[in-house]
Amino acid sequence: MARAGRDPLELLNEAKAGSRVALARLLTMIERGGPESAAVASLAYREAPPYSLGLTGAPGAGKSTLTDQLIRVVRKGWPGETITPIDQVSILAIDPTSPFSGGAILGDRVRMQDHATDPTVFIRSMATRGHLGGLSLAVPEAVRLFGAAGMPVVLIETVGVGQMEVEVASATDTTVVVVNPGWGDSMQANKAGLLEIADIFVINKADRPGVREAKRDLEQMLDLSQLGEWRPPIVETVAQSGEGVQTLWDTVAQHRSFLEDSGELELRRADRLREELRRVIQARLIDQIEHVADGEEFNKAVDDLVRYATDPYSAADGLLD
Repeated sequence: MARAGRDPLELLNEAKAGSRVALARLLTMIERGGPESAAVASLAYREAPPYSLGLTGAPGAGKSTLTDQLIRVVRKGWPGETITPIDQVSILAIDPTSPFSGGAILGDRVRMQDHATDPTVFIRSMATRGHLGGLSLAVPEAVRLFGAAGMPVVLIETVGVGQMEVEVASATDTTVVVVNPGWGDSMQANKAGLLEIADIFVINKADRPGVREAKRDLEQMLDLSQLGEWRPPIVETVAQSGEGVQTLWDTVAQHRSFLEDSGELELRRADRLREELRRVIQARLIDQIEHVADGEEFNKAVDDLVRYATDPYSAADGLLD
């Protein structure tokens, strides 16, 4: 049993041995940021990353139900591979932030009832907290932690299609964009910038009218786009019944093979690490700015500005020196 104040390495060893309490405490350290988060990252980033799958789309598209059904097929293992079934799956649910508590509004146990008590499935809600900065650092660190704890596949589900959700979903190995049948869905996907990040499109609730039109619109948008060697396939699912979910997982496996065979997976991960490093540097510099923009010297510089004895640029240079 993990205890408060434990060393991150001890907690990570317990997490590798199957302790969900230890894993949850490590994730809490990551969300808090600061020295604790850096200590966890220094351990997690020395392990090979898991394969990450992002699911995003408009609210009400059925992403949570689709994720819930996807867990079942993921645990069977990668299609075509004669390996041990994947017996440890982690889900990171990116939720909106409560204005009262600062925590995630949508609880993981409400979103995915069937797997909330499954010991082989770890579900964690992570609050957006109203800004991208902390989340953009916390998500990749959490994904790395899952991999270090022995979970080979991580599913990341976002609640919406804003800039924050799009950036989080695109920071994965494979990004799935979920839409529904009906007029305007494809146009909404295009406006939200989802067309650029989609590796796979899913038309969920495909038992409703308008599937053919939605697929046609998506195909037309793809025809007008500058695509590389991979053209995003369009998969039809009915998440409520599980129809088409195995096909979706097969398509994810095909995309994974394409990335590995073409060398694109290594390039994508290198680009993400480059961006993560840039954001860590930005966070460090912001901390230094907060330190400089406080105290007696800063107040003196403000007084000089009030007395027209200096200008903001000269004052900033003086403080930085």
